Amino acid sequence: MSNKIYPIGVQNFESLRKDGYFYVDKTALVYLLATSGRYSFLSRPRRFGKSLLLSTLEAYFEGKKELFAGLAIEQLEKDWERYPVLHLDLNTQEYNSMDSLKEKLNIALTEWEKECGAEPAG
Repeated sequence: MSNKIYPIGVQNFESLRKDGYFYVDKTALVYLLATSGRYSFLSRPRRFGKSLLLSTLEAYFEGKKELFAGLAIEQLEKDWERYPVLHLDLNTQEYNSMDSLKEKLNIALTEWEKECGAEPAG
């Protein structure tokens, strides 16, 4: 019997891989999505893995090769380049006005500019 557990409520790919959860390998599709050079519209119902998919894409674009050990994408990707990733989690608060949303976006963009070594725009 396996010591792995089902990742109920786990939406973070890195956590899922490091903490030993079951994972259905769809990384060949992630590779195809990332390298097809086409626009994609991702539509899924609630609780259908959108956040986990985005977290997987984030780990891939950040070049975290070690998280993909033993998965299909490990054989497909040869370069493992690192790209800057802007991750906006808009589930952290309620937005009752346009100003509250603008403030959240401005804070996130300012932090990202600092991380990339750019001067924040006024």
